[in-house]
Amino acid sequence: MSSKGIFDLTDKVAIVTGGSRGLGREMVLAYAEHGADVVIASRKLENCEELAREVADRFGRRALPIAYHAASWSDAERLFESTLAEFGRLDVLVNNAGMSPLYPSVDAISEDLYDKVMGVNLKGPFRLSALAGTHMAAHDGGSIIFVSSIASQRPSPNELVYGAAKAGVNNLTYGLARTFGPKVRVNCIVPGPFLTDISKAWDMEVFNARAKGEFALQRGGLPHEVVGAALYLASEASSYTTGSLINIDGGPI
Repeated sequence: MSSKGIFDLTDKVAIVTGGSRGLGREMVLAYAEHGADVVIASRKLENCEELAREVADRFGRRALPIAYHAASWSDAERLFESTLAEFGRLDVLVNNAGMSPLYPSVDAISEDLYDKVMGVNLKGPFRLSALAGTHMAAHDGGSIIFVSSIASQRPSPNELVYGAAKAGVNNLTYGLARTFGPKVRVNCIVPGPFLTDISKAWDMEVFNARAKGEFALQRGGLPHEVVGAALYLASEASSYTTGSLINIDGGPI
């Protein structure tokens, strides 16, 4: 394959959970631009529908919007089955949906909050990957991409449950790579702080001051800066990469 076409995704089918905004939106647009049909899965159907129209208008690719609750075992099954019913195949799965609610102190974490964070960040992605990987391994192969967090490696006091769930995702990356190889590659993007919608709640003056001392690149990531890794892992460019964690975090010092 020529270097020019190594990122080509023409006629591939990609699911992106949490795909209607933030990093997920950037991945959806990048995959469609490189020729893939996309399934946009997120809690709010109207946001998925809006992005699906943009995909069709800009790139002429098919886009299926699906309301999806990432903590739901049955929703994972419905998303997987709906994708096959619409497209007849599945080549790329990106487990991007996540949540990290704030809490006042570690002893104030409720069982409900704990279960929700584990459900969205670990349980649902496990089930969806189990279905997708089994299908891919039995057919034409494919790529599963998890989206973890630097909290999986260096959690702050405000993201302990989230960090633990994402550490589980890192573990799944290696385990499922062994389970579904050689036809299915399983890898993980490990983002640092990105300036997505969630950053609107940050005190940016404080964040920027911290970033200058805590990151080699001295800033937060821009949403489009996830695209290089997302395309690499989805395409044949990563044909000999599996079970890997790829940190995109600005170089914590």
